[in-house]
Amino acid sequence: MLEITTRLAATDEATPQATLCLTWEERQHSRQRVLLEDSRPAALLLPRGTRLRDGDRLASAQGQVVRVQAALEDLSLAPCADGLQLARACYHLGNRHAAVQIIAQGVMYQRDHVLDEMLRGLGLEPQAISAAFEPEAGAYHGHGGGHQHGT
Repeated sequence: MLEITTRLAATDEATPQATLCLTWEERQHSRQRVLLEDSRPAALLLPRGTRLRDGDRLASAQGQVVRVQAALEDLSLAPCADGLQLARACYHLGNRHAAVQIIAQGVMYQRDHVLDEMLRGLGLEPQAISAAFEPEAGAYHGHGGGHQHGT
């Protein structure tokens, strides 16, 4: 089994030989068994606390380079062109400990009908989409992902 043990520096130009497709939640776990895109089993054995981002490159103990790819997930996109309305939406989502990805068109979050209804109450119209999820890292979380309630 391939043992993935190191995150390569962003400046490292090694060419990946494999791809590892993970959801945002899976990218929060530094130690787990995974399947590469070519169906080979592998073990993530990264330092505890390592949080992966889309595009990260990892190295195995066997010398292979693996590229991390964010998996498509069931998300809600709440389009918003008004900065104040977007700030209000992000405030209320954050107040409920929802991880959010802020984009030029609005805000995305993991699909949840309660959050969708809350944003409708604020005048937004969330849409169900399938997309890669890269939430804001947060001011206190360094390279990692945002905080999710219950974690």
